[in-house]
Amino acid sequence: MTDTEIEITADLVRDLLQEQHPDLAGLAIREVAGGWGNQMWRLGDELAVRMQRMDPTPELQFKERRWLPVLAPRLPLPVPTPVRFGEPSERFPKHWTVMTWVPGEPLDHGSISRGAHAADTLAGFLQALHVEAPVEAPASSDLGAHPKRCTGGFEQFLQAIDPDTVGDVGAVRAVWADAVAAPEWEGPPTWVHGDLHPANVVVSDGTLSGVIDFGALFAGDPAWDLGAAWVLLPAGTAARFFDAYAHADEATIRRARGLAAMKSLFLMLMGQNGDRGLPGGKPNWGPAGRAALDRVLKGA
Repeated sequence: MTDTEIEITADLVRDLLQEQHPDLAGLAIREVAGGWGNQMWRLGDELAVRMQRMDPTPELQFKERRWLPVLAPRLPLPVPTPVRFGEPSERFPKHWTVMTWVPGEPLDHGSISRGAHAADTLAGFLQALHVEAPVEAPASSDLGAHPKRCTGGFEQFLQAIDPDTVGDVGAVRAVWADAVAAPEWEGPPTWVHGDLHPANVVVSDGTLSGVIDFGALFAGDPAWDLGAAWVLLPAGTAARFFDAYAHADEATIRRARGLAAMKSLFLMLMGQNGDRGLPGGKPNWGPAGRAALDRVLKGA
């Protein structure tokens, strides 16, 4: 049996805990729906086990292990923080991490009803995150570039989606062209989450209550996070978000809007794949991506 064929079950998780962290093995274990590169298991009420699954290397988990303890204390929303490390073994030849559990419902299964509060909350979180990163902070090979260097990915997403689903393709291309024409980020590299979309934030009481999955974390252009103003927040709240964030100039907002368009297309493509029964598809991401793209095109 190859690594990719290993079935991750509650019994396997318990066996691994018994071998490496026996004091945790008696806690209740239950699977958490979702996940792509990693599979999550709830461990008791306050912990989770993050199991490497599709990720070809453990580098994303190593990144979270190294940097989340540094970032978490100054972030105003809960984020998962590693508390124990699991090493490869004969039973499971990959890495796994025990992390704090972030309460709430993933936004791709929930909704935001308190839009103004969510806009202020997201702005405060990103203000706290977007500080100058140290020189040893991770760079990114596939994220963080200026939109003009991401046109291949944008085109790939756009052309893979049913044109009737996209709607006004010309308007989408115009938003992207404007982002491509925007000046480069000239500030110092800041900490960037890098993958803010509805499955990577949690909500409760109608507003944002936590941010998860920092595997894409890197130092670079904050526009890669600021697109969340359209990808995550309800219609009509982007302007409030940028007013509260207060540090984004016009060029950064233009880049962020184009990157939000690309992220919306990605969500729509994953939804389309799910509707077609393709591996890795997420049917519920399609409507989220469609709604986000509508907000991008309206600019609000």
